Amino acid sequence: MQKVLITGAAGRIGRTLRAGLKDRCDLRLMDRKPIDDAEVDDVHVGDVADVEWMAAVCQGVDAVVHLAGDPSTGAPWESVLEVNIKGTYGAYEGARRAGAQRLVFASSNHATGFYEQEGVYTTPEMPVRPDSLYGVSKSFGEDLARFYVDQHGMKAYCLRIGSFQPDSAVENRQSDRILSTWLSYRDTVQLVWRCLQVESVDFGIYYGISGNERAYWDTENARRDLGYAPEDDAERFA
Repeated sequence: MQKVLITGAAGRIGRTLRAGLKDRCDLRLMDRKPIDDAEVDDVHVGDVADVEWMAAVCQGVDAVVHLAGDPSTGAPWESVLEVNIKGTYGAYEGARRAGAQRLVFASSNHATGFYEQEGVYTTPEMPVRPDSLYGVSKSFGEDLARFYVDQHGMKAYCLRIGSFQPDSAVENRQSDRILSTWLSYRDTVQLVWRCLQVESVDFGIYYGISGNERAYWDTENARRDLGYAPEDDAERFA
């Protein structure tokens, strides 16, 4: 089994991946706070921006799924810099120093958010247009991942996560945006799992959404490159 480190494992996506991957991978968990409900004993608490510490945490792992960061689109520059930018560098560089070969990065649709504001259907190869400092930090993470592939021969997959929410949030939605942007829990697990397994591509940027009929972000390259076959469509709640 692959040894996989999940950073930010105490968060919502982290908990979902822990449950969905625990029987497929040998998991190691990391967060800045204790994980009281961890499914495994291999848990580390510390600062993802501390490169030396991260290099130690990454020893023996095959892949790093990097979720840790400030998730707020309104995050101030100080937090974006320390947690999202320095933290992403810490995760990647720690992985490299430890010999891990694969990165899966939780990017965000906010890396291209201004296209959405203008009603433009968006494909992954279009230039980034971040709608916030948070979005800027995710664009940085994508560029840094590309560098680690080209410079250090690693594999990296950047997932522009949409609206990661339970079924109930779609059913009881406050607006119809989620019918276009939803990423279900089980499709999240499938998408990350496919990034951990793929060998035919070394780098990719993919929109992380379910198979929504109303999607305005293109997922064709995830289906082609990764074999992603979403099981959910928000349209059933429309």
